[in-house]
Amino acid sequence: MQGEWAGESVGEDVWETCRELIPAGSVFAFLAEHREVIFPGAMFTDMYPSTNGRPSLPPQVLAATVVLQSLYGLSDFETVQELRCDLRWKAACGLGLHDTAFDPSLLTYFRRRLQRSGDPNRLFAKVREVVAATGVLKGKQRRALDSTVLDDAVATQDTVTQLVAAVRRVVREVPGAQQVADRWCTAHDYTDPGKPKIVWNDEQARADLVDALVTDALNLLGRLPEQELGEAAAHAVGLLALVAGQDVEPVDGSDGRDGRWRIARRTVYDRTVSTVDSEARHIHKNRSRHQEGFRAHVAFEPEEGLFTEVALTAGSGAHNHEAAVARDLLADEESPVTVLGDAAYGTGELREHLQEQGHHLVLKPPPLRPAVPGGFTADDFDVDTTNGQVTCPAGHTVPLGQVRRGGERQAQFKKLCTGCPLREHCTKSKTGRVFTVHAKYDLLKAARDEAATSPGWQAEYRRWRPPVERAIAWLVARGNRRVPYRGVLKNDTWLHHRAAALNLRRLIHLGLTRTGDTWALTPPTA
Repeated sequence: MQGEWAGESVGEDVWETCRELIPAGSVFAFLAEHREVIFPGAMFTDMYPSTNGRPSLPPQVLAATVVLQSLYGLSDFETVQELRCDLRWKAACGLGLHDTAFDPSLLTYFRRRLQRSGDPNRLFAKVREVVAATGVLKGKQRRALDSTVLDDAVATQDTVTQLVAAVRRVVREVPGAQQVADRWCTAHDYTDPGKPKIVWNDEQARADLVDALVTDALNLLGRLPEQELGEAAAHAVGLLALVAGQDVEPVDGSDGRDGRWRIARRTVYDRTVSTVDSEARHIHKNRSRHQEGFRAHVAFEPEEGLFTEVALTAGSGAHNHEAAVARDLLADEESPVTVLGDAAYGTGELREHLQEQGHHLVLKPPPLRPAVPGGFTADDFDVDTTNGQVTCPAGHTVPLGQVRRGGERQAQFKKLCTGCPLREHCTKSKTGRVFTVHAKYDLLKAARDEAATSPGWQAEYRRWRPPVERAIAWLVARGNRRVPYRGVLKNDTWLHHRAAALNLRRLIHLGLTRTGDTWALTPPTA
């Protein structure tokens, strides 16, 4: 049941009696003045469909609280303490001087209602409506794209810890699993909250433990009673099967059926890094830097400093790549814009899509990597896709072969490389050079040429691409490099709340005011 604003506070009204103590031009003063307008109760009606039960706290109070919480990076408990003790927070959220606020769990319930609603990012959308109403972005046709890796909210687990935790979860969630575990799981006392007690600097002891834990996991999975499983139980069984296979392999000469297992000498793609948050992933930001967590994607207007769209995804998988998410970041643009981005956004597929939408692209092309360090790159070859042929730096011309999977074609120079004086600068292959032509070769070649030779392109990129780094710095400030929740859905909602709070703060700094029913920007006079 949705709560209604009673219009009376507990004790004196803080905003009316202590207005001079609230910093003018702050987010606190703005929310105190305009909270009911920017977050009206009607925008939350669908979240409270039932007319039964005790009325909840007015959602506009919770919405203002969540905005401030996201802005300052506080936990639910810390947020409620600020509401109890800080006059600024009381004024912003409409609490009286003697109001003791509410239980922190109310914030959890409010976010849960948002996440399960048809519009979980409505706070961000509402602030974006205010941005549009001010006209601040009218004529601002640049959007800078970027992403950053956010640390997960839980500790990364090694193989041993994941196996133990996954077995415990199956025993806890699946009916009848305890009886199976009592008989067949002997590598560790799974009721012990600690790690197995072995000599951890003994390599053989660690190998024996991994072997025994995997055997326990397989015994448990293979002997569970046949039954219909609920969501939690099914997830527990699936997670155990995943962690029991992703990091291990049979010992040499073993097929695994005799129970001899070891840590695999490779890292499986899309590896789960924790059983506590099974959606967190091992992410490579670049070749030398990696983290465990999620990836935050942003579209940013660099002149006025406003987020136009954000998204949070798991870190791995083609559908979570920057170039794939960029389509959604720009999907709501009403007119063509200039899109700026680094090499992660320079794929042929994204370029083709954005050009079809009419956008102007200032996307850094992916770097060319020569087959031989310091040798020839793809641009040293003359590629004629119209006539289907390629000419190498030595002047040899060969035809392009049939289209392969992914749309690629190949030119086989193999025999022509024999005795070629340029071979050592071209290939390390003993059989000679095979030149692969990308499906979007002409599009990528034109982009590389423009980036290398056009002064206008270079000036645009240098001037307007760097401000998005400032946006990322705002996003992760105040300890917000680490996400506060588990899973993609909860943290995506948090990211939108964070961006909404930053946009609101930025608008206030730009002079956001309301006259009658109209939002406008009135920069303060010097």
